[in-house]
Amino acid sequence: MGSALSARYGARPVVMAGGLLASLGLLLASFSVKISHLYLSIGLISGFGWALVFTPSTAAVSDYFQKRRALAMGLAVSGAGVSSLVFSPLFQLLADSYGWRGALLVVSAMSLNLVASAALLRPLTMEGDGQPDLQAQDSKWRQTLASLFALELLRQGRFLRYVLAFVLVDAGYFVPYAHLVAHAREEGCDEYQAAFIMAAAAVADMFGRIWAGWLADTAVCCRLVHHLTLWTVLTGVSLALVPLGHGFAALVSLGLCYGFFAGALVPLQFASLAEIVGADSVLGGIGLMHMLESVGALVGTPLSGWLRDMTGNYTASFLTAGAFLLAGSATLLTLPDYFSCSRPSQTKAETLTGPPDHQAFELRGLPQQDRA
Repeated sequence: MGSALSARYGARPVVMAGGLLASLGLLLASFSVKISHLYLSIGLISGFGWALVFTPSTAAVSDYFQKRRALAMGLAVSGAGVSSLVFSPLFQLLADSYGWRGALLVVSAMSLNLVASAALLRPLTMEGDGQPDLQAQDSKWRQTLASLFALELLRQGRFLRYVLAFVLVDAGYFVPYAHLVAHAREEGCDEYQAAFIMAAAAVADMFGRIWAGWLADTAVCCRLVHHLTLWTVLTGVSLALVPLGHGFAALVSLGLCYGFFAGALVPLQFASLAEIVGADSVLGGIGLMHMLESVGALVGTPLSGWLRDMTGNYTASFLTAGAFLLAGSATLLTLPDYFSCSRPSQTKAETLTGPPDHQAFELRGLPQQDRA
């Protein structure tokens, strides 16, 4: 939905609406008296708002940058590592000071900063590309909806294989967030040590996102999808090795490895999508990819919990999670021209007008006399 609305109205108003919905959901959650109220407020309203924020914002970064797209994406998504480290103790402090209802009110107010941030998403229009005239493109509402939701991508084999790879990746990727703390407690760590392991992984995640983006942009002989495969394999291996960690020091080391590798693959997932579907289809591709890959995220964590219940420990859970990521990396190998080292050529619009860096877009937004 975020992709479709952004394609029709632009990223700025959609992200601003998402920020308002995210704040509204948290505000309503502070008045909850039943768990079902939290499902509707945070789960439905805030969740929908966050979706409207994330997909158009990520696609906007891809539009702004072409030469250093991976690094830009790494910097853009590195905020998740910062928030993972800072926000948990911050929210605990707010809850201790104002109660959980007061804490949600404060977080609701903080979420309104999404609206201000969205206002900075300047609409960029490339030369020769006016605003999309959907009625002129197609008068039939079914075909118009298909265009809005980029359903034509579902007929591209390379895109479907790319999505399948991340369905498998997501089935294992989120397992540590749900079960690493519990596994650490079973290995004899106290609650503060277990929390420190996740904090260390969050810090490593932040640096991994920035480092991987920089490395991918400076590499000459490899494509982005090759870097993505490498980090996916390393993430899978680090997850499979978690059961071998006995004691606090070993688990911290494994947590650091997992955090760095898992963070590294995130910006490359979005940056590589431009190689798969073309820069002009990134917005619709991100939306469809998120919708379809969520199947893996929904299945993977409950499956790992079920394996824990069946076996009595988390060994099978982490081994299975690692196997899912390795299977996802193997799926990437089946992409067309995967073993070619030459990067795909620019899209037609980019070739005619030059690389879409920020300055170039700013000049295109000026009247002709001002450009002169």
